Amino acid sequence: MNILLVGGSCSLMDSMILKLRKEGHRVYILTGDKYKHNKYERVFEKYEFPYDTENLNSIFESVNPDATILMGAFDTNYHWNEEERESVRFVSHLVNILVAYSTVRKGKLIFLSSDEVYSGNYINDIEETEKTLGFGMRADILAQAEEICENFRKNRSTDIVILRLDHLYCIPRDRKDVNNICARMCLECLSEGYIKADTDHTFSLLFEKDAVEYIYKVVSTGKHEYSLYQLSSNDVVSELELAAMVQEHMADSANIVTSSGGIGRCVLSGTRFEKEYGVHAFGDLNRNIEKMAAYMQKHKAVFVNEDKLELPWWKVLWNQWKWLLSVLFPFVENLICFIPFFMMNNRTVGSRYFANLDPFLLYVLLFAIVYGQQQATFSAICAVAGYMFRQMYTRSGFEVLLDYNTYVWIAQLFILGLVVGYMRDQIKTMRMESEELEAHLSRQIADIKDINESNARLKGVMEQQLIDQKDSIGKIYTITHTLDQYMPDEVMFYAVEMLMKLMRTRDVALYNVVNQDYARIFSASSAKARSLGNSIRYREMTEVYEEMTEEKVYINKNMDPRYPLMARAIYENGDIKMIIMLWGLSWEKMTLGQANFLTVVSYLIQNAVLRAQRYMQALEENRYSEEGSKILREDAFKPLVKAYMDAEAKDLAECVFLKIDADPEQYRQIDQLMAKKLRDSDYLGILPDGKLYALLANTTKENAGFVQERFEQNGYSTEIVEKIAVCLEE
Repeated sequence: MNILLVGGSCSLMDSMILKLRKEGHRVYILTGDKYKHNKYERVFEKYEFPYDTENLNSIFESVNPDATILMGAFDTNYHWNEEERESVRFVSHLVNILVAYSTVRKGKLIFLSSDEVYSGNYINDIEETEKTLGFGMRADILAQAEEICENFRKNRSTDIVILRLDHLYCIPRDRKDVNNICARMCLECLSEGYIKADTDHTFSLLFEKDAVEYIYKVVSTGKHEYSLYQLSSNDVVSELELAAMVQEHMADSANIVTSSGGIGRCVLSGTRFEKEYGVHAFGDLNRNIEKMAAYMQKHKAVFVNEDKLELPWWKVLWNQWKWLLSVLFPFVENLICFIPFFMMNNRTVGSRYFANLDPFLLYVLLFAIVYGQQQATFSAICAVAGYMFRQMYTRSGFEVLLDYNTYVWIAQLFILGLVVGYMRDQIKTMRMESEELEAHLSRQIADIKDINESNARLKGVMEQQLIDQKDSIGKIYTITHTLDQYMPDEVMFYAVEMLMKLMRTRDVALYNVVNQDYARIFSASSAKARSLGNSIRYREMTEVYEEMTEEKVYINKNMDPRYPLMARAIYENGDIKMIIMLWGLSWEKMTLGQANFLTVVSYLIQNAVLRAQRYMQALEENRYSEEGSKILREDAFKPLVKAYMDAEAKDLAECVFLKIDADPEQYRQIDQLMAKKLRDSDYLGILPDGKLYALLANTTKENAGFVQERFEQNGYSTEIVEKIAVCLEE
């Protein structure tokens, strides 16, 4: 999708850019500032225009966005020190953007508001239907902005969504990012030595990463029931409790200064959003405060000394007058250099060898070459003064002025100095223009490189989808359709191979659901895929189970080592029959698009697996040696053994074959005694040699010893058969 972000640079903006880029979307930015003061993460295209530009419609038409996100309350282009002036700018800019958006009428527009629209003491959590009642000019303007968005939605039939973020906080990078209560308390602890806390103020904090996930959920979902949602973590805390956390993690002896009679309880309810979108916050407040405290302590100078650095008096004077010294220095240097050249001129006058040498001419040329025309003029004036003074040693001033040689010498001095100085200035100007042009071209090259990288990334995606066709539906169906060629017993083993090929990972596991709580591994492609064990209580894997009950793909966004990176269930009549688990995926592949891809693949595999199971059920009576028996006939047991042998050779399964030392007359008795003591995934059957065998699926030789003990307890001896292929040939 094409996503247009509108706002100044901030931590929330950068996090949104990284999230959207990771999900494979094309990101555009309207900065709202034409002077390029803001720095952003790399995007596909950046528009350096103010919000009141006449080109706003052209920008929307050029981008053609599928979703537009206005930073709104978190737009750093507005400085609320002068609230009245900023209020007018904020509202007028918002109307301009909404008008430009309504002309395109494509995609949804998301406006980010904040908890500031409410103030006061609320006993219960504040629902979206509660009338806004903020405190201060900024709160009134945000409430008015929400009304403007709602009016545009109704009157112009546009898809506009308002998201209120409840007490957003993040780990600040520098002093300007200290804009939330958590960072303010940490800064107070560092700079003041105490933390101020209101004992009556209770609220809910929303971590930036959670907010980004919430916003992206709205962006990626097509339809929505309401036009206003509140984003809250429901992690309610008081200022006093928060101050205690800060005090603990700052490892400081700072005191907590309490006060009362403040705002009161003000907690936004996020129930509406959670019910519709089914997401919840995963950030841990205490851990985030610990990280924030550690970062701010490590960079204490950045946060504390920026505004309180007191310079010595001489540095203050230097900062104020150094420009004057830089201007006067060439003149002072000129006067100082004049003295030795004046002395040299006195020595050369009347000299037998150096009478024709003119030190003053060398003096003027030197400063013309080094400093240019201005200093050449000044040095020429000094040289004329020195020349006149030296001539008056032997003649009167009147005689010097009447001598035409004096004027010839002065003319040649000024002409030579000014010409050389002018050439030097021109060369310097040309060099500066060349450097500026080089810098400009270098910036253009850098921009072209950035654009080329984005284009190359998009080209790679297009090539992968259109040329290579590895992820096309036709290619997927062609691969999964080959499952229909295999015997029913082999289908699930080859399904694991298909998943490895399609999902491009070596770590795939397929679990069979045994009952309401347990799932047993059927096939796995690696040791990593078997890391959860042969049997799991899948209901205890809370996050995975919740997603599977809603027939969704589980994505391990927190990289929790207890869970697979992705998981998807295979269903029959709404009940979970199998579970697909994937490891070894790169972070770039853990996206919504890849989840949809896994859903399509699992549906196609599901058809083949369920078809094979129904086929097996239809032949149920013909598979066993006698009615009611669990011993498989030779023609049914032999293909099953071969399927497990092939799977074991490909490291897709582990199995052990036990040969039971018994006569055919005892088979019925063994069936009655031992079939109930074996697992559902184990089999009893007869091979061409006429002997009875037990197939223990997903079992090692060490674990097979427990089964052998059960047979011995009932009077039957067994042995592990290594060369089962010989028995198949017989």
